[in-house]
Amino acid sequence: MRVHVADHPLVTHKLSVLRDARTPSPVFRQLTEELVTLLAYEATRNVRVTPIEITTPVTTTMGVKISEPRPIVVPILRAGLGMLEGLVKLLPTAEVGFLGMVRDEETFEPTTYAERLPADLAGRQCFAIDPMLATGGSLAAAIQFLFDRGADDVTAICLLGTPEGVATIEKLVGDRNVTLVLGALDERLNEKGYIVPGLGDAGDRLYGTV
Repeated sequence: MRVHVADHPLVTHKLSVLRDARTPSPVFRQLTEELVTLLAYEATRNVRVTPIEITTPVTTTMGVKISEPRPIVVPILRAGLGMLEGLVKLLPTAEVGFLGMVRDEETFEPTTYAERLPADLAGRQCFAIDPMLATGGSLAAAIQFLFDRGADDVTAICLLGTPEGVATIEKLVGDRNVTLVLGALDERLNEKGYIVPGLGDAGDRLYGTV
């Protein structure tokens, strides 16, 4: 598994505003979208492309286009929806699927309650998006779901992660083709399974239901 933690002052600045408990939901949503677009540059570094010949106003030359089958972006509901627009702005030809995961607040175990994905993901590059990689249970279950559907290349994009969450994903994926892109790697989880220092519940802060 490849892990990339963003090291860019703009990412750090925007994350600092997200972490602030005083940041209102509209600003939080806007910053989340901007952050995802920044992280997506790294996440799509190895997106598959096909050579094509194009004609410029001066001559003909070779370029590339996104390969078929097109990549698929999979937000993990509900908080992952807040990241969707920032990624499809950068990758507008991608298809979009949805995967609903819910975590038991006592056991921290995830369950799948909804999905809208192709029956066969063979040959597809999948981009799973979820703001928080805390225990890693939900994202690990989502990645396993995608592999079970035939995916062979999964990139996960999270605003924040923890060493515990990274270890969970690494244990799951083994030698399969997975890339993890994080805005920041935080210190630890607390006894309630929240990221420290973190930013609280991303879904609540995105949609104003604190």
